[in-house]
Amino acid sequence: MKKILTLITLLFAPMLRAGTVNGVEYGRAGDERLTLDVMAPEGAGPFAAVIFVHGGGWMSDDTKVNCVPLFAPLERAGFVTFMVRYRLAPAHPWPACVEDVETAIRWVKAHAAEYRVDPRRIALMGESAGGEIVQMAAVRATEATRLAALVAIYAPCDCASDSVRRGGPSKSMQALLGVGEKLDVEAEEKIRAVSPLNFVNSRLSPCLVIHGTADKSVPYDQSLLWQARLRSFGITCDLITVSDAPHGIGRWETMPGLDLSYKTKLVEWLATTLGKGK
Repeated sequence: MKKILTLITLLFAPMLRAGTVNGVEYGRAGDERLTLDVMAPEGAGPFAAVIFVHGGGWMSDDTKVNCVPLFAPLERAGFVTFMVRYRLAPAHPWPACVEDVETAIRWVKAHAAEYRVDPRRIALMGESAGGEIVQMAAVRATEATRLAALVAIYAPCDCASDSVRRGGPSKSMQALLGVGEKLDVEAEEKIRAVSPLNFVNSRLSPCLVIHGTADKSVPYDQSLLWQARLRSFGITCDLITVSDAPHGIGRWETMPGLDLSYKTKLVEWLATTLGKGK
């Protein structure tokens, strides 16, 4: 009887899971529910998928501003998108955010059939602070959390050098790590420990970075550093440069004359990297 019920669930999953499903619980942290939204195209699948991690300086959720512009292109291209919410600083300091994303990855893999996803064709994508989180998840990956591709959008991969540039840890970094305004020895050690650039290894999956040249929050050079480090390990790392773009995809949408073809290039890169499956 149990096998029959499972088969019925899988057969009817395409009808039940098409469109958007909000607030799906992917785990618990103590008494706190961890949730994600699922955006699925019509069809039988199995589809490639994207696990999307929002930015917001590790302290807030900027989904509505800086993530939503990518949802429609991904859906039109036939990707299932899982939009992950994670615990925020300062109430939940590091490593809560990256641990939540790792929990979400394991959950998506375990529920792939239910959402018509090919578990071999899943990409991990994040923007801004979410980009740092997905980079850290990638360098920390085990067999259970490793995915087929990585996309980091204006991600601060070297938080230590960025703190030097700023003259000390940013307010967000202070909240994330519980450090003070000064870049003392203790603060620098903690910041280096959350800088993905320091932990790049040969096991990383192919990566794409997207960055605007006018970004004053996370300098464009951060993506150049990440690309160079991955390539030094023989890992594919492509770069989409958006000329004159500041920080935040939401701002890109409102700037006349800005080249928004990065969306098409992103979708094409994902389709090529993840493949068509079997």
